[in-house]
Amino acid sequence: MLYDAVDGLRAYLAASPLAWLFATVAAYLLARSLFQRARQHPFVNPIVVAILLLGAVLWLTGVDYADYFAGAQFIHFLLGPVTVLLAVPLYKALRLVRRAAIPLAVALPVGSLVASLPAVVLAALLGASDAVARALATKSVSTPIALGVSEAVGGLTAITAVVVVFTGVLGGMMSGVVFRAFRVRSPAAQGFALGLTAHGIGIGRAVQIDDTAAAFASVAMGLNGLVTALWVPALVPVVLATMG
Repeated sequence: MLYDAVDGLRAYLAASPLAWLFATVAAYLLARSLFQRARQHPFVNPIVVAILLLGAVLWLTGVDYADYFAGAQFIHFLLGPVTVLLAVPLYKALRLVRRAAIPLAVALPVGSLVASLPAVVLAALLGASDAVARALATKSVSTPIALGVSEAVGGLTAITAVVVVFTGVLGGMMSGVVFRAFRVRSPAAQGFALGLTAHGIGIGRAVQIDDTAAAFASVAMGLNGLVTALWVPALVPVVLATMG
């Protein structure tokens, strides 16, 4: 009986691709509800829970990801406009960003290197190939930039895509624990750290803090993408050649 129900669901979803749009939104709303009920516990991150829910449905129904994406791609399309909307909190906190220009100028290159270079070095020390090590160099920037830079330096883009998502999810989940452990209470500092290390997912977490955190996260993500695109091609090959 359960098999018939699952088979019927699979047939319905295959015949109605837009049903995946509804399923995606429903999964996120359910995950967000669980997040609130859990008092915003970091391990009940709504993005992670929504991914797990949708993954379970895809696995149970046997629907290919391509079929899922055909129905849910409208959400993917909205990523562009939503990214532009991040300018709103940035505009509101522009005065604060200007005041912190010097600290940000120091924190940006240091944070960019610390966020990614140790992963490259550790991969090389553990015996990973150069292509795998190079793929890790862009783990803390948004996916389009990460894939472009990774391909330019000879990294495996498939690994880069997975690591970028994993980094963002882990950063969003663990940020609260880290901030409490190191007593980081400034929304500006929290937002900048989230945007620099956890890119888009980090911004989503920063939005939950306040507008100031969201503004600094937006600045950090954009500038880190630029800085990473500059230092990775220049520095990573030299580091790997030295270690080799």
